Amino acid sequence: MSTEIAPTELTALWREQRSSGPPIAHTFRGTYADVWVRFHSLPRSKRYPESENEYAIVLHRYNAILDKLFADTEVFVVTMDWSITSVGPARFPEPRQTLHADGIRWWTEPDEDDADPENRTYTRLYADRRPWQPGCIDRLLRAVADDRLAEVFITDTALQRIHHPYDGGADVILTTPAERDRLRDEHIDWLSSHPSGL
Repeated sequence: MSTEIAPTELTALWREQRSSGPPIAHTFRGTYADVWVRFHSLPRSKRYPESENEYAIVLHRYNAILDKLFADTEVFVVTMDWSITSVGPARFPEPRQTLHADGIRWWTEPDEDDADPENRTYTRLYADRRPWQPGCIDRLLRAVADDRLAEVFITDTALQRIHHPYDGGADVILTTPAERDRLRDEHIDWLSSHPSGL
């Protein structure tokens, strides 16, 4: 069950706590590299689940880390869609609209990489606040695992820790390198064998 949030207050909190950049999930790994760790969601770094047993492994791994980060707290769940105008309709509204129906429009970020304003797109973020419980966002996480949703993240209400699931794993931002190392060492079998941690 979602509780009310005030988008302007959440924006002010983000700018205060996370002044290094906007809340665009794929940028977190670079922005917070000193406190980042990546966990893969299937054995041998397999990217996509192909059976119910593999979906169970994916959801177990997502929920184990999420519960470690957020047990007995409330969290913000953030999802994304995009549009070719800042206020226009979503280009692909589903499945975000169905799976995150309680999400309130929070942030709009223009993609200014293209010099031609005619080609500009807008990333729109939606957030809700809810008590964390393992399994409470499993439908959303399953859509992420299938690459039907992107740029999702979950964070505590102080924006101290961030979990960004993606198709193949999750990027996790912790508060200190020491906390990052402890969590990494608890789930060493879920890490990439690549030296960069990717």
